[in-house]
Formats: sequence, C-alpha cells, structure tokens
Amino acid sequence: MARKKKSITDLLITGIADKGKAVGRTEDGQVIFVDGAVPGDVADVLVIRKKKSLSEAVVTRFVKYSEDRVEAPCRHFGVCGGCKWQHVDYSAQLRHKFQTVKDSIKRIAKLNPDLVLPIIGCDQNFAYRNKLEYSFSNKRWITQEEAAGDTVIEQPGALGFHRPGSFDKIVDIEQCLLQDDFSNEIRNFVRSFAHKNSFTFYDTRAQKGFLRNMIVRNSTQNEWMVIMIFGHHDDEKIPFMMTAILEKFPQITSLNYVINVKVNDTIFDREVKVWSGQPYIVEKLHDVKYQIGPKSFFQTNPRQALRLFNIAVGFAELKVSDNVYDLYTGLGSIALYISGKVKNVTGIEEIPEAIADANINKAFNGISNAAFYAGDVRDILNDDFVKLHGKPDVVITDPPRAGMHEDVIKTLLVLEAPAIVYISCNPATQARDLALLNEKYETLAIQPVDMFPHTHHIESVAKLKLRK
Repeated sequence: MARKKKSITDLLITGIADKGKAVGRTEDGQVIFVDGAVPGDVADVLVIRKKKSLSEAVVTRFVKYSEDRVEAPCRHFGVCGGCKWQHVDYSAQLRHKFQTVKDSIKRIAKLNPDLVLPIIGCDQNFAYRNKLEYSFSNKRWITQEEAAGDTVIEQPGALGFHRPGSFDKIVDIEQCLLQDDFSNEIRNFVRSFAHKNSFTFYDTRAQKGFLRNMIVRNSTQNEWMVIMIFGHHDDEKIPFMMTAILEKFPQITSLNYVINVKVNDTIFDREVKVWSGQPYIVEKLHDVKYQIGPKSFFQTNPRQALRLFNIAVGFAELKVSDNVYDLYTGLGSIALYISGKVKNVTGIEEIPEAIADANINKAFNGISNAAFYAGDVRDILNDDFVKLHGKPDVVITDPPRAGMHEDVIKTLLVLEAPAIVYISCNPATQARDLALLNEKYETLAIQPVDMFPHTHHIESVAKLKLRK
C-alpha cells in the first residue's frame, strides 16, 4: 500500500539551495526543498520525497507571494529547466548568492564570514553566454497547457533544450535570452529548413535520425561559430543544409559539421570538419587573444570573466619577478592573461585537448614565458616538477566543482608558496579546502562574483597568505 503523502501548510520560503531549489523549514526543524518558489513566498506544499533530514515538495497553493518575485521574461521559463531564478528580482538573486558564500565560509571553513566582500553582479544579465548547445528530437515536450487544450498536437520535431528528467524529450525553443539574438535566428532557421525539407530529427531511444545536435558559439569580437552534428553521413543532405545556412547567414565566421554515430552526444572524440571560414573564432580579454575552437573550454561569460581575472590579479599582487603556478589551467586563459605581468607561469590541466589549445594560444600571442602540462594536478605537482620549474611565489588554483583533491592540498602545504589565489565555482568545496589550508594559510578575503545570472551558480575568489 502506497504511503500517503504529507501536506504542509503556510511554509515560509527562506532561501535558495543548490540546483536552484527554494528552501524552507517547518516548525519542528524539517528542511523542505521546493521547486518554483521564491524566498519570501508562503505556500502550501505536498511532500513528494522524504529523507532523514530533509524533504522535497511541490507547491499546491501560494498563500502569499514574495516581494522579490518578478515576472520571468522568458516564454519558456519553468518548462525548459534552465534559468531557474528568472522569477527572482536580480538584486535579490545577488543577495542570496552572497549569503550562500558567507554561510559556507562560516559553517564549513569555520572562518569569519565578514571576510566575504560584497558580491559583484553582472551588468549584462541576459545575452551573456558565448555558447549554447541545442538538441534535435523527434519527440517534442508537450506542455500542460497544450495537453489540456482542444487543439490537435502535432509533433514534427523539436530543436531546443532537454526537459529535466526526460532524456529523450526536447523543449522546442523559439527564443532563448541567454545568448545574443542572432543565435535564435540561426536556430529557428535551421529548424524551419529541416521541416521544409523533411529531414529526420534524432530519435534518442532508437539511436537514429539525421539531425542530432547544434552548437552555437560567439565572442565579444562579434565572431560566430556554428557546429552542426549529424546522426549519419549523407552526401546530398549535408551540403544542402550547410550551404543554406551559409547563404542565409554569411556573417558566420566558422561553419563546421560533425558526424556522430555514437550512443552519447559528446563530440570530443569526433572529427570536426570545417565547411567555411576559420576552424576557430577569436575572443579577446584585455590585450590577450584566444582562439576558441569547436571543442575548446572557455569561460561562458567572457565579460564577467575579465572581471574575475582582474580580481585574481589584484589578490595575487603580482610582481615582474614572480614565478606562478596555475593549477587546473584549462586552456591557459588565466595563465596567458597574467604572463605579461610575471617572470614565468606554468599551467597544469588534466584534459589534453585543453592543453593543446593553451599551447596554440601561447603561440598565437607570441608568449614565451608560459609552459603547460597535461595530466592530473595530483600526479604532476611533485618534487621533480618543483625542481624543474622552481618554487612558486604565487599559486593560482581554479579546480572543478569537486574542489581540490586532499593530496593536492597536502602538496600545497608542503610547498609553502607565499600566496595562493583560489578561484571556485562551488562555495561549499572551496570552504572545505580553505579549512584544510588554514593549517598554514590565512584567508584574507573572499570575493563572490556572479558569472551566471538567473541560476544558482556562484564563483568566488579567495586570497590566502602563508603564515610566518
């Protein structure tokens, strides 16, 4: 017999938790995660999943709306699963992100939360992304409004984003506000052209179909890249479609295609064929230029990345005599950015393709005082590495969401570089690592930066100094 689901009335939503869920607490201390609510809302909710210390619930009725609630500008809000905070006033978004970082520093790092500086918001909180990945599907997600209506629902195929929890269903996107509107023009033309010419959209379950994915990248230099991913080769359809795209949008500076017959959508092990233009677009941050290829890793919000880099530079207090290690360097974006300010900079990154890009961009900028190594930081950063490159005056580290491995932290504690600048995309793991580094390092400041408005993601930069 199924357990009866519990209803909770008049739940006050007090904050926002990981993955964009709102959070409230019952009178007896139970933590409730709620989708679609806003801090300040009072709602009746139905618990759909219960765990020992927390529960997940859905709203059945709003008793009172929050003063921070706004009308989400995107027509697809609440359906596609992205931008979960669009219905929260941007100043309130910043306030909650700031508090998230402070809470992590206090609870996890056991440091003074006053070390956290006021969060730096994003001046352009729409059309800030330089990359979007779309999927084709022969199964379009049907909204509740469509299902409840009298109109006959046609499913000619969708081009857009995956519906959360539905790997084979795609929300058909007419307008995404996260990238320049030119991206919408390209996507909508491609879908219309495909329908007009009866091209098959991909069937994820059957693993067949001609049109599979599309990636659109751009730069602040107004350069555009489009990568079409086809589910199989076709000597007639591929040239027909690629020619049509280029004729419609001659301003595309790099037009490419990929054939992907694998089970998964990743193209990192697939050959990218250039149809027209250069095999890359160019991004520029201050006086450093970056070639961005179809597979390149690069900061998704370049304007805000420039702010982030400048904060890191300021925290590092770089000198022309400095020897710098850049851990988890990616394609060397920060290493190359600071190369003109220091004597030497050495980057380590686990992904070989990113290091290949780093070396390309090193040559592209005529930089001679940077070196890059592919491999796990945990393995490469050892005594032999330090003997070869010298002890660092500054370590910059920008690990993935999981933070630094404990072995890397132990190595840093032995290495005793005078200064560490820790860039993080996860306040919780950053706070955990700061607590471990506290054995020898004093944390002087933490600067939150909002790189991704309308999402729960937060970047923060920590300044650490070796204790004497």
